[in-house]
Amino acid sequence: MTLMAAETKQGQYQIVGVLGLFSLLTALAGSSTNLALPRIAIDLHVTSSTATWIVQVALITTTILLVMFGHLGDLLSKNFIFSAGGLLFTVGSLITGVAFDIVTMLVGRFIQAIGAAMVMANSMGIVTEHFADSNRAEALAAIGMFVSVGSISGPALGGLIMSFTSWRWIFLLNVPLGILGAFLGARVLPLPRYRWADIKKATAHANWTGQNLFTAGIILFFLSGSIFQNGLQRWVIGTLLLVSGVALTAAAFIQDNHAAKPWFAPALARNHDFLLSVILLGLAMLVNAVSNILLPFYLQSFGRMTPLASGLIMVLQDATMLLITPAAGWLADHWDRMKLTMVGLAVLVISQLGYITFPANMALWRIIPPIVLNGIGMGLFLTPNNAITMGVVPATLTGVAGSFNSFARTLGMTMGISLGSALLFIQLPGVGRITPGLGMRFMQAFATVFWVAAAISFIALIIVVWRGWRGPAKQSITPHQ
Repeated sequence: MTLMAAETKQGQYQIVGVLGLFSLLTALAGSSTNLALPRIAIDLHVTSSTATWIVQVALITTTILLVMFGHLGDLLSKNFIFSAGGLLFTVGSLITGVAFDIVTMLVGRFIQAIGAAMVMANSMGIVTEHFADSNRAEALAAIGMFVSVGSISGPALGGLIMSFTSWRWIFLLNVPLGILGAFLGARVLPLPRYRWADIKKATAHANWTGQNLFTAGIILFFLSGSIFQNGLQRWVIGTLLLVSGVALTAAAFIQDNHAAKPWFAPALARNHDFLLSVILLGLAMLVNAVSNILLPFYLQSFGRMTPLASGLIMVLQDATMLLITPAAGWLADHWDRMKLTMVGLAVLVISQLGYITFPANMALWRIIPPIVLNGIGMGLFLTPNNAITMGVVPATLTGVAGSFNSFARTLGMTMGISLGSALLFIQLPGVGRITPGLGMRFMQAFATVFWVAAAISFIALIIVVWRGWRGPAKQSITPHQ
């Protein structure tokens, strides 16, 4: 439904502000937690490997629930699911911030991730409901800027907080901001009045079987990735888990396509423009995540750069993406969106080839350009691709479409991290820690990983060129024709 708040510019700005605030908080929660893990492990008296589950639990939970909450947004109300998610995220942040044992910490992160999934799954759908196609890309770009700011500032903010006080404030900071966001959201996102019986009736015939199959498949998929990251010693178990995970996930989509009330609407499954857009998003996020996981090894462990210096270099990628996003949003509303995605992916391919040429002896003039190009390519690709994705689906399916878009983003990031680290360490058997002493052995393994990343990004570019040659996506390519 289209709400009155969206009929004025002021109302639209307020909606973007609320969506942006929670997008910022969820991005901060994801980007700042990694930095705190060593301190958390000490304070909660757990091993470093156990502490990594603080990140993994949240990532797995968000990935599993994104599509489901998008569908619930279509069945009930996107505003309702989004607002409830903001509150759950705030409650989870509070529990995580006061946790004094690992179990309470994981419970808090689980609740926080449920809330984040509810927010992420419905943000794009809310934008689609309130903004016409002529200015939708700019609204999506604005929200993308909030996400980029959260991703960029998370590590720096986390380090700053831990320099003066406890890591707990990384999570507790979300509480007052989350309450503020909930208050503002109640003013600009009117909520329907549901009784519990209404919710049960609306969701009674939803496809819970498909959701359970999907949940099991994704969990097995993640477990296989964690096994392969430790080398090929247990490759049989890892392969069995991977095959089982893929099979269950495929079975979930097949079963869902025949369900009375599917999570992933059959109309979207037959929408080739939509499917191609989310596949392209997943591939781009996969490629982008490879550099995110490997560059710290190159800069700090191999190049002996300080964490601060390497952090400043790493931030160039997200900062460039942040700077390019407003221009990309404007271009996406006034130019051919398909051609803009082609340009973005072409720049992404060039950046991956640039990583392959990184020298064994650190030279800033050779390592900074590919990082900046990576940010430019992603910035030029993401906004028009998101606009194409949401512009080719009917209004009644924007919730599940937006959530599936977020799912593709999250899954691509996760697969990129798993693929990048697994490919690197498979080539370095017996190496537990990256050191300068590895010399060309490390550099060859590093280059091989980016050859794979370049190939994947080139495949994505070929798909876009083929789609452009085949014909324009409905109503999303030339918004002012």
